[in-house]
Amino acid sequence: MRPHPLISKLGLGTAQFGLDGAAPAKGRPPEAEVREILAIAGRMGVTVLDTGAASMHGEAVLGAVMPRPAPFKITIKAARGDKGPDFVEQEARASLARLGLVRADAIMVQAASDLFTPYGKALWQRLLDLREAGLFERVGISAYASDDPAGLARRFGPDIVQAPASLLDQRLLVDGTLAAIRDMGVEVHLRSIFLNGLLFLPPDRAPSHLGAAAISRLSRARRLIAEGRSDPLQAALAFALSRQEATAVIVGAATAAEVNAVIAAAASPPPDLDWDDMALDDPQALDSRRWAAA
Repeated sequence: MRPHPLISKLGLGTAQFGLDGAAPAKGRPPEAEVREILAIAGRMGVTVLDTGAASMHGEAVLGAVMPRPAPFKITIKAARGDKGPDFVEQEARASLARLGLVRADAIMVQAASDLFTPYGKALWQRLLDLREAGLFERVGISAYASDDPAGLARRFGPDIVQAPASLLDQRLLVDGTLAAIRDMGVEVHLRSIFLNGLLFLPPDRAPSHLGAAAISRLSRARRLIAEGRSDPLQAALAFALSRQEATAVIVGAATAAEVNAVIAAAASPPPDLDWDDMALDDPQALDSRRWAAA
């Protein structure tokens, strides 16, 4: 069975897998849940697995339950560079070992600001050396909108830039940043497409730091989605997956049921909605650093 073209554009982030070693809340061992999540994702044609800044325990669990051969392009985050490039390399090799991999698709700088510290040049060169040694196919940078992602792409020439963009946060799409990165031959991976679930919250449960204008805009977006006979999950996925700038769209899910819901929504006919009417322009609402990664 050929994978659905939009599902093959999906990537799965592991940040919500519950792999921190804590006792499971609902009694099911997290290893069993993660095994089922990965089996579903692999079977349905999800292409990217983004392990994020996973814990050692989390990487070991992923390595233990990963289908073999791994059906995903696996991305790991490099360690923060404040302990020097030798430490970054040591941690990258350890991550591969815990995941049971000889090589992975990509290693990502997890904070663009690391590249502008005294150790930044050496950090970037070490990641390029790891690519040259065959441990990773590609090297990338995870950036916020305020990091000037296009400038990072021009300066460092990464293979991938991971950046936030969503139905609610369209800044990097509207200003042409992501199109410019794509036109440099750099892959764009969208993240935070749910803006940490903000679109799913009723306006009366919106975070207190949002202003009245942002809450009003959020209420309008939810109303337009309902009037278009859609729902927030389907709308958010349809918007992100429709973007020609993006090669992959990274989504988070905590359970097998959530993965099934994401895949079903991604494969559904896209709703006929006016995306432009749904964007927020409140900097406080759109500051990803106020939220955990979606």
